[in-house]
Amino acid sequence: MLKPERHALILHQVNLHNKVLSTNLSELLKVSEDTIRRDLIELSRDGKIIKVHGGALSRSFHKNVKDKEVYAVESKRAIAAKALHLIQDGMVVFTSGGTTILELARMLPDNLRATFVTGSIPAALEYMYHPNIEVVLLGGRGSRNSKITVGGTAIAAIRQINADLCLIGINAIDPYAGITDSDWEVVEVKRAMIQQAKKTVALSISEKVNSKDQLLICDATSIDVLITELDPNDERLAAYKSKGVKLL
Repeated sequence: MLKPERHALILHQVNLHNKVLSTNLSELLKVSEDTIRRDLIELSRDGKIIKVHGGALSRSFHKNVKDKEVYAVESKRAIAAKALHLIQDGMVVFTSGGTTILELARMLPDNLRATFVTGSIPAALEYMYHPNIEVVLLGGRGSRNSKITVGGTAIAAIRQINADLCLIGINAIDPYAGITDSDWEVVEVKRAMIQQAKKTVALSISEKVNSKDQLLICDATSIDVLITELDPNDERLAAYKSKGVKLL
């Protein structure tokens, strides 16, 4: 594979998942980690990614950028619009981090009266712009990679709350491998939210559907609703429907 092709694939993975590990890229592209390291350094120098120890971050998630620079922003807005209809007055809602959750936060109507519990600092700021929303920001250590609070303090706080709804942005979902991620601390937070909510809704652009990562958050059957930008009858979603997951 030529270097320009390799760089294009790396950029796609970074923008799709917001964060990638060098080891995963090495396995995916079938090249050495030294080659990946040099590629990431070059892409970082060109201002296309943010290189960090062991991998890279997407500029669209970790810098202040224009909407057009957010990966698949129109698909994420379509997903957010569907999710909006599940939120009702008086609800207590857990939300994770991610750009799809941010699009949802921006769409919330001014007259909605609900409580949003999140460890996402960007999402919390968006919720605060809405006059009738109560915001509970989970404590804990701030993760630079995910922009959420993580660790024992955040998880202990989640355990004290019985939420009506949990809305999670996801990194990968597969009907058999479940919902997975590459960041153990994020996995712990999302798992705790799912366990403390009456209903769990996974938000995912279609490119993440039928994919898997290294660390398990929960089985596919542990979620109640899967929202993508696809038509619910799309054949790519058939296996989730057969497992009893509602599709929107």
